[in-house]
Amino acid sequence: MAGTAPLTAHAVPAAREVARPANAFAACRALLRRDFTLAWRRRGELFLPLLYAVIVAALFPFALGPDPQLLGRIAGGVLLVIVVLAMLPALESMFRTDLDDGTLEQWLLAPQPLALLALTRVIAHWLTTVLPLIVVMPLLGALLDLRVDVLPVLMLALLLATPLLVLLGAVLSALAAGARRSGILLALMLLPLAVPVVIFAAGAIAAAQSGMPYLAPLTWLAAALVLAIVLAPLACAAALRIAVES
Repeated sequence: MAGTAPLTAHAVPAAREVARPANAFAACRALLRRDFTLAWRRRGELFLPLLYAVIVAALFPFALGPDPQLLGRIAGGVLLVIVVLAMLPALESMFRTDLDDGTLEQWLLAPQPLALLALTRVIAHWLTTVLPLIVVMPLLGALLDLRVDVLPVLMLALLLATPLLVLLGAVLSALAAGARRSGILLALMLLPLAVPVVIFAAGAIAAAQSGMPYLAPLTWLAAALVLAIVLAPLACAAALRIAVES
């Protein structure tokens, strides 16, 4: 028995190190399942951004005329702006309800890193709110006479730009979580940050339409996305601690 005591003492920290990643994975999976369940219960609200995107895209041919060359030339930028504007209303409530019902306090007491839980919430928000918008973009691109060979570039640009915008919006949403009626404030803070993202994404689409190389803007978007994945959850965690303690 005396000889096994040192082995047991060394085995306990090792067991904790093994259990900690498993507990973190289980917590993230439970949080994703909870967010998906809540989103399904409020599935009527999920169609509002889609309806907004369809209505705005349908109005452009009426406003600019049925010229296919004009519509095809502006289709990429129009679709990017539509996605950005459709994302804004849902960002306000990303952490607001969790602060109101005390969930954020439980996050602070949880053994899992707060930044990891915040990143999980961002992933769930992107999957439930933004991904349906990306799915309907080819149909809206056809409505605006976007060339078929440009659609893959549009989809790739959206897959890089929208997570970056959601991460930036998550930081701002965490900062404004304690404020009431912060939707307009959140939009005013996010839109200047979204301008460079939209410029690079629209630049890639315009280059593809002109037959020029388009990988450089997409590479910059990918680099900015990787940087945001590393830094934005940490900023969210700091902002959420301030919101809970204030």
